[in-house]
Amino acid sequence: MARDQDAIERDIDQARDALADTLDRLSVQANPQRFVDAGKASVMEKLNDPKVRYALIGVGALVTLVVARKLFK
Repeated sequence: MARDQDAIERDIDQARDALADTLDRLSVQANPQRFVDAGKASVMEKLNDPKVRYALIGVGALVTLVVARKLFK
């Protein structure tokens, strides 16, 4: 049984709208800025951990001391 032209056009319009919605959601999820923001948040979370922070301060102080000794020797 053949469908009428109006029903076919409605189906095409619905499929087009669904595809547009899917593409919009994908473009939001694949936004590079979103990945950058997530990476920044992850790094900041790690740096706010006292163990990591104090370890980095210690390494920085050690490097500074070694460089200062090399310069003034």
